[in-house]
Amino acid sequence: MAKDHADQKLDRELEDLPAELRWREWMRRIEAVLFASSAPVPRVDLARVVGQGASVDLLIDDLAADLEGRAFEVAKVAGGWMLRTRPAYAAAIRTAADVGDQDLDLREYDVAVLSAIAYHQPITRDGLKDIFGKEISRDLIGRLHAQGLIGTGPRAPRRGAPYTYVTTEQFLIAFDLQSLQDLPDREQLEDAGLTRHESRT
Repeated sequence: MAKDHADQKLDRELEDLPAELRWREWMRRIEAVLFASSAPVPRVDLARVVGQGASVDLLIDDLAADLEGRAFEVAKVAGGWMLRTRPAYAAAIRTAADVGDQDLDLREYDVAVLSAIAYHQPITRDGLKDIFGKEISRDLIGRLHAQGLIGTGPRAPRRGAPYTYVTTEQFLIAFDLQSLQDLPDREQLEDAGLTRHESRT
């Protein structure tokens, strides 16, 4: 309701401005929205702050070019866009700023289990056991869940209706993926030895 009310007050078209200034103002609006948001912002939401018929993609492209050489960039992840610090400045941020414990700190086996969930979701613990040939501990599942990388999916349609696990938007952000379609090809992973823990494809 509050969003709709704000929409009514916002002059999207900016018809009183010359075309060049109008475009720059739309870019700044998108930058402000991305700066204020802690999650990726989808195209449909960004389109609410610019004129009808204005291309969000072209505005994003111009904003990205405008930020060239700056410490942060526009990134397309998880079905939307977000502003994030360029990787080159990660060490400086960790040294000088209180950013909390943002490192994933995943063990090799954690990554293998997370990969299995990503490729086979929704999947139960029994399904993971079939893949790895042994029980997957609740602690490991809990760690992945606590880091926001996995969530609970639909209950499996079988006896006991066990929980399934799925990856989250945070998983896409953490691994710089636009969607699950951007996951590496499983055969390539196997060739690289990155899925050697799995006993089936």
